[in-house]
Amino acid sequence: MGDRTTIYDIAKRLNITAATVSRALSNNSKISKKTRELVFKTAEEMNYRQNKLALALKSGKSNNVGVIVPRIDRNIFSAVIRGIEENLHSEGYQVIICQSHDDEKLEIENIDALINAQVDGIIMSLTLETSEKNKAIKRIVKKGIPLIFFDRKKDIEGVSTVTINDFEGGYKATQHLIDQGCKEIAHLAGDFAIEIYEDRYKGYREALSDNGIEFREEFLIHTSSKVEDGQKATRALLKLKERPDAIFSASDFVALGAIQELRAQGIKIPQDFCVVGFSNEPFTKFMELSMSTIDQSPRDMGKIAANVFLEQVTNNDNVKIQKKVVLAPELLIRDSSSRLPIK
Repeated sequence: MGDRTTIYDIAKRLNITAATVSRALSNNSKISKKTRELVFKTAEEMNYRQNKLALALKSGKSNNVGVIVPRIDRNIFSAVIRGIEENLHSEGYQVIICQSHDDEKLEIENIDALINAQVDGIIMSLTLETSEKNKAIKRIVKKGIPLIFFDRKKDIEGVSTVTINDFEGGYKATQHLIDQGCKEIAHLAGDFAIEIYEDRYKGYREALSDNGIEFREEFLIHTSSKVEDGQKATRALLKLKERPDAIFSASDFVALGAIQELRAQGIKIPQDFCVVGFSNEPFTKFMELSMSTIDQSPRDMGKIAANVFLEQVTNNDNVKIQKKVVLAPELLIRDSSSRLPIK
């Protein structure tokens, strides 16, 4: 009979009602201990598995939490998932992982699937395309399902967020380049429709301003997070009449492309040109020329996002909890920008 065994099959074998079997499997104290033990033993013998969706519909709790990430092959997202799983698994929750591939249509499909699966909460990082009018996100909030954004977020009433201080990260990266003697610093930026990229840019601008360095429009290039975009943007910067002497990139992958292009053109790093990325992807540490970057503490980000969810579902007063958790970024100085001894 396998997985298709039902409570009716168990009831038939034991010559009791299906309702009694259902109550026994739910450990209902109104059913005698002897009967409960017999039902559990028979269910095991018949390979019976409870329909979790049916239980969720009945109890209003599935013990599943949905996690939506743009792509699982980026270190920040895989590390966040690890942190979420570590803190939720011990509390009896299973994690359902979905990828949006930075496609808002797919993100909406993910949300609908998780709502239909009766998840107890959703923890997500938005796509580059997610619009303010995204009805699926509003549907999560309307249904009262706890929603926590991490990394890429939008400010929505009733939704908690766990991020790092991207402004501070942008400031630290740029200040470090200035401290190395760089005066003409370009910024390879992400899409400003996503707050984290705008905040990193604002930190870059503030550091320039605080050091009396004029911002140059031609030194700002928007890219997607691809290595080839970093190569292309760097080629454009090197063709300028007045070229930069450093790049702060909002993405490690774009920074990798920049380093590849600089080396292809025979430019010495960091002697003649410095580069700092953002995210601390694993490859940055193991490159032949290790890359300076900003660490986002993604595992901690995941653990905290899980804890915010747990606070939401375990508060006795059923009060809506909205938290804005901001972690401090850490500058990791490596070969790609280190001209001076590290203090």
